[in-house]
Amino acid sequence: MKILICEDNKLASKTLEVVIRKEGYLTETAVDGNDAIELLRKNIYDLVIMDIHLPFHSGLELVRYMRIDLKSKTPVLIVTAFSDPQMQSQANELGISGYIVKPFNPADLLKQIREILMK
Repeated sequence: MKILICEDNKLASKTLEVVIRKEGYLTETAVDGNDAIELLRKNIYDLVIMDIHLPFHSGLELVRYMRIDLKSKTPVLIVTAFSDPQMQSQANELGISGYIVKPFNPADLLKQIREILMK
């Protein structure tokens, strides 16, 4: 299973990568919205883990791009420091598969990933 991590914070990105790879998943990382678009155009992923606030394009803009421009139904798990209910609502309207607020418990993250990938 291949997972794209879209996270501009190096420490958060590395943490996600280590936790996810320990479970045997393959990962690629995008550090900003432009990088994410390029990777999404070229590759197929089983899951995209996305922060809301990214340079160049927000996570919500990227999910919209995936759904409308790429016609992608790839599951998206939002992992963000923002617990704003309005933002969560917007993300849900775009068809995300889950929303986790940082700091997160690695076990909870892995549980959500497993549940999403089993669907």
